[in-house]
Amino acid sequence: MHARLEGGSIAEKARRDAAGPARHSLHTLVVVVFLEGAARYQQLQFALSLSPFPFPSYTSLASESTSSSIRSPVRRPAASSSPDSVAVPLMGSRRGRQQHPGAGTGEGSQAPHPGGRGGRVHVAPFPQQAPQRGNQGQGGTAPPQQPRGRTGEDAGRGRARGGRPPQQYPSDGRGAHGDGAGPLGRLAPELRQAMEASSEPPLRASQMLAGPSEPAAQEDPPAELGQGSKQVAVRPESTSVTMSAVPSSSKAIRFPLRPGKGSVGTRCLVKANHFIAQLPDKDLHQYDVSITPEVTSRIVSRAVIKELVNLHRASYLGGRLPAYDGRKSLYTAGPLPFTSKEFQITLLDDDDGSGSQRRQRNFTVVIKFAARADLHRLGMFLAGRHTEAPQEALQVLDIVLRELPSTRYMPFGRSFFSPDLGSRQRLGDGLESWRGFYQSIRPTQMGLSLNIDMSATAFIEPLPVIDYIAQLLSSNIHSRPLSDADRVKIKKALRGVNVEVTHRGNMRRKYRISGLTTQSTRELTFPVDEGGTVKSVVQYFQETYGFAIQHTYLPCLQVGNQKRPNYLPMEVCKIVEGQRYSKRLNQNQIRALLDVTCQRPRDRERDIIQMVKHNAYQDDPYAKEFGINISDRLASVEARILPAPRLKYNETGREKDCLPRVGQWNMLNKKMVNGGKVRSWMCINFARNVQESLVRGFCHELALMCQNSGMDFALEPVLPPLNARPDQVERALKARYHDAMNVLGPQRRELDLLIGILPDNNGSLYGDLKRVCEIDLGIVSQCCCAKQVFKMNKQIHANLALKINVKVGGRNTVLVDALSRRIPLVTDRPTIIFGADVTHPHPGEDSSPSIAAVVASQDWPEVTRYAGLVSAQAHRQELIEDLYKVWQDPQRGTVNGGMIRELLISFKKSTGQKPQRIIFYRDGVSEGQFYQVLLFELQAIRKACASLEANYQPKVTFIVVQKRHHTRLFAHNHNDRNSVDGSGNIIPGTVVDSKICHPTEFDFYLCSHAGIKGTSRPAHYHVLWDENNFTADGLQTLTNNLCYTYARCTRSVSIVPPAYYAHLAAFRARFYMDPETSDSGSATSGPGGRGPPSGSSTSRSTRTPGGAAVRPLPAMKDSMKNVMFYC
Repeated sequence: MHARLEGGSIAEKARRDAAGPARHSLHTLVVVVFLEGAARYQQLQFALSLSPFPFPSYTSLASESTSSSIRSPVRRPAASSSPDSVAVPLMGSRRGRQQHPGAGTGEGSQAPHPGGRGGRVHVAPFPQQAPQRGNQGQGGTAPPQQPRGRTGEDAGRGRARGGRPPQQYPSDGRGAHGDGAGPLGRLAPELRQAMEASSEPPLRASQMLAGPSEPAAQEDPPAELGQGSKQVAVRPESTSVTMSAVPSSSKAIRFPLRPGKGSVGTRCLVKANHFIAQLPDKDLHQYDVSITPEVTSRIVSRAVIKELVNLHRASYLGGRLPAYDGRKSLYTAGPLPFTSKEFQITLLDDDDGSGSQRRQRNFTVVIKFAARADLHRLGMFLAGRHTEAPQEALQVLDIVLRELPSTRYMPFGRSFFSPDLGSRQRLGDGLESWRGFYQSIRPTQMGLSLNIDMSATAFIEPLPVIDYIAQLLSSNIHSRPLSDADRVKIKKALRGVNVEVTHRGNMRRKYRISGLTTQSTRELTFPVDEGGTVKSVVQYFQETYGFAIQHTYLPCLQVGNQKRPNYLPMEVCKIVEGQRYSKRLNQNQIRALLDVTCQRPRDRERDIIQMVKHNAYQDDPYAKEFGINISDRLASVEARILPAPRLKYNETGREKDCLPRVGQWNMLNKKMVNGGKVRSWMCINFARNVQESLVRGFCHELALMCQNSGMDFALEPVLPPLNARPDQVERALKARYHDAMNVLGPQRRELDLLIGILPDNNGSLYGDLKRVCEIDLGIVSQCCCAKQVFKMNKQIHANLALKINVKVGGRNTVLVDALSRRIPLVTDRPTIIFGADVTHPHPGEDSSPSIAAVVASQDWPEVTRYAGLVSAQAHRQELIEDLYKVWQDPQRGTVNGGMIRELLISFKKSTGQKPQRIIFYRDGVSEGQFYQVLLFELQAIRKACASLEANYQPKVTFIVVQKRHHTRLFAHNHNDRNSVDGSGNIIPGTVVDSKICHPTEFDFYLCSHAGIKGTSRPAHYHVLWDENNFTADGLQTLTNNLCYTYARCTRSVSIVPPAYYAHLAAFRARFYMDPETSDSGSATSGPGGRGPPSGSSTSRSTRTPGGAAVRPLPAMKDSMKNVMFYC
């Protein structure tokens, strides 16, 4: 969108207006907005008051979207006559948002339209019966296409402008290269959430967001929703109903400012793996680099620029040592002696040992001045006097500090690996681990810091291809020919791998494998001249190189392109060293890699300090050139240990409540606060090595444990345990279910639970069982491995009882403060807590969809029981597409749906009240996606609420939960037993909201769990939207206390339970996909797909950015939708 201000800037216009002889107290200016592709202008009128404070320089234009249904709460000035002009209130700071005194409350504002389309739509109140879920169509708000980022450590970061490497710190799109809003820039009129407060009395967010028909000062709870089914017609053209405004683009949004620092808890000191970086006092310049012919390899690009610097640094470069990003940008500490210059560079190919003349490659390099990086703005941002992070300056510093490690080590994402940084460890199947370190420059409250952490990843062993294949197949390939399955496995593993030949003495020419031949080596022939003369590969190698091929029964490697393929026998090839393995690891490899990376806190801290000293940043020529100094000491950070919450158990137990110690407790002398009912159950044994008598004994002990824990659990099954074959899981389950219902049907009873005993190595059996039970039969199931049956101890039975209880609708424990209504901003009014996550396919799986899951609390004030819904969406799409949907039904017309809407309806049915607050914990979002996710998903929440009842807009707090970061916290004194838990980690409940946190925004690190093995990773919580005005103590205490309500164990967990449950549900749902939809086959289960009611012939599916339809997940049985089946 291009914008033009008539008559100058906002401030200039306002001052000219004020200088006139006859001016109203309310001054307006007209902003003419030109929408690309449209032959019209649209006038918007901003009402601006002449306040004593200067106007913010970053006030931007609001954009309207024809596809958006949400309008900002707007008021027309009385003097306005243009039907297209609206008055937009200015936002104050998070604690002091301002409403302009001159804003009127006329009837001209447009009403929200949940469907996102024109015309008239009927919006019904919360119904008594939730409508059946169906497949969502193409209606509603379609998410913008996601940038396809790399997986692993660098996943989700996207790409910075101009092809430069992205910063881990989020960019709000306000750089010199454009607004960066993309398709999201047209969602709704803008809303500022954090600007400097004016001198006028502050207003709450709720006052700022209130519409004309809802007084801003109102604090009383809204009246109960009507119980009838009366339809309310909403006319977008005339109604005065409004919603809370949603930001339209990253330029329109400011994340909440930190509401002060917390004070609750016991103060202590911890160390963080952040090293203070002194801000350079240099004049940083950026230059665009063009290399001709175009180079796609970063290695070659770096080689070209390295040669250029070696040749011309002292002359044409004026003695400067530039830092190069490997792509299109070059940075210098001061200007070069030119603004644009062309260089001719010649590179020689590596010596392949053949003794022949090395090939020369000529390149033309053009270096042209682009911009200056503003370090003053960075300093202002770090000092908290500027709200916007200057991405260009941060990017320069990050590239400078990466320059030297990129030449020494193998870079991947933000990590560097080398076999010299630690001993290699074999992972099995031809893979090995390399040690390395992670490095990232970050803006923090203490200034710039360099985050350093230890890391490890898998590389392909530099083995002869024959030996690699033998390890891959775990068999002796010399004794038998390859099967078709073997060929597929080898081809998948070797495609794209670089090899070097070994049959030509010192000559080690390198090739990239493109495939395998379908014929064996002894059968392969190729033409040697145009006359049609052919020669066999075996004959050619014997005559040309004197090499006798031994393994003639194996296929050849195919290298080169498909048009002119070359054939290389496997035994003359060796895998080139230093190739990272990017495909999915198997369980044994993952276990071996975790053994390498799992270090006790004391050891990890020691290795990090040694790595910093090894890197010797004080001697780094690039750091010296740019004036960057890095401390070699870990940052010392003030922290607090939050107290554990008291947990409530049933009054019939000997212990009616308990206070956890060091993040742990047990079920001794306690009974579940609400025991579930299991009156009818059955067991099927798929483990051939478990005898029937052992199965009976195990099930009886489990039933006793459930009874003793407070459940109403029948001691005897409906039918005796059944032994079944693992390869006939679906047939066995359905047949036994049919037998059970023959017994229960006449009594009008249902089967409550299936217990499945599985082999220890069960492959796809677990996923198949979950799919059949939850999609086809509608029964909850509890699986047990054979080794658990053999152990037969009470701890295993107690843990299984916890899972079974919540699956059948019970509650294990609740917070005492919840029952006594002492949780601020949760228990005073009906509050629903959401958790959301998106799981993506494993690396290498290019066709599988991503799975989104949303869970929501269904009890209040306890907030312990969660219902969950899942949906398939476009491959690697991070935005949750199915939060709110609108589609056209042939019979019902326009239909509203989506996961948020259904869960709100479910909450109303369960509690009898509509939520007045929404707390939304969003997992799995990288910092570079904060703006995209908030803009799209907050709008979906707003639309879902508005589709249920006019004027229904509960206050929303949107919090991102991050675990994939590299900040680690260590005890200040590892020998102080009061500072560490049994594993040597910091005490559960340790929270940090200073020094290493964001300079101005509302975030904190919380280590809510006790360590078991290795170094604990604190969760990072970042508040992106907060209309409930949480204090730091309020949100930190709530989050920590919720971590003690996780249903599956008697320990506090590392991330807040709703986010944890959403992850479990999304992982479970991958089991529901058809094998051809999922490259990985089975995974785990979760609630069903969105779509028309089961039995409907209509089927709509989400579309990928490329236009291909994503097959929806099969619908889950209704009996599964309101229970925690995913536990």
